[in-house]
Amino acid sequence: MSVFTGAGVAIVTPMHEDGTVNFEKLGELLEEQISAGTDAVIICGTTGESSTLTHEEHLAAIKYTVEKVDHRIPVIAGTGSNCTETAIYLSKEAESYGADALLLVTPYYNKATQKGLKIHYTAIANAVKLPVIVYNVPSRTGCNVLPETMADLVKNVDNIVGIKEASGNISQVAKLMSLVGDQIELYSGNDDQIVPIMDLGGKGVISVLSNVAPAKTHEIAASYLEGDVEKSRRMQLEAIELIDALFCEVNPIPVKTALNLMGKEVGPMRGPLCEMEEKNVERLKKAMKDYGIL
Repeated sequence: MSVFTGAGVAIVTPMHEDGTVNFEKLGELLEEQISAGTDAVIICGTTGESSTLTHEEHLAAIKYTVEKVDHRIPVIAGTGSNCTETAIYLSKEAESYGADALLLVTPYYNKATQKGLKIHYTAIANAVKLPVIVYNVPSRTGCNVLPETMADLVKNVDNIVGIKEASGNISQVAKLMSLVGDQIELYSGNDDQIVPIMDLGGKGVISVLSNVAPAKTHEIAASYLEGDVEKSRRMQLEAIELIDALFCEVNPIPVKTALNLMGKEVGPMRGPLCEMEEKNVERLKKAMKDYGIL
């Protein structure tokens, strides 16, 4: 059984103006996402600014989300780290809170060899019983999980079940699915590749777009799963201008800016992320208006 199918939101972490986590606002966002049909929530991922949260804040956000969502949809906790022991610690804590699955980004900065990736992920997965989704985003981490490495992990570690593929390399994804397509849960990690990834056997998307357009993002994935590929393709293409604007600066700067433009009051980013360049704000506003969300 899949961790989820459809569109899972990689949710932002709202902040007060002083930079502390705004849990009340997080609760409001979670309720809005569930009401709009979002299929899962991913807390403390890249979009959730996990790299600038303290361990205490990180774990508090996971615990709060698990309790607030209360089994209505799956909660996937981002517990990856470039330190294996830290990732094990965060993962065991998330499991104790009742998270449904874990999303583990590859080690970044210090990176790892393919052998090192196998050792890293196997150690974390063996420390918990939860399903593990590997997060491959080499543009951010400088570390690429090769298809053969991922296939080996899926075959040999029972609870490594899936991958969030954000390499942007469709050929690499096709190779992976040729090796273990019947054994792996594949999720697009790029909002502009939901349909192409699902065409290769994907279950859906872990989405930034869902933060600002949850119902439509759900519908892109749901339409494909229901067999209406033409509708899904059309909706994917209609969203491209907005998706491009949401990534015209480092994520989550544009999506937090967009949410604030929508009146959601999610607050600032933590440094080194900063306010968006004015010309890019104008581009984002236009895309949001054209898409009908502003």
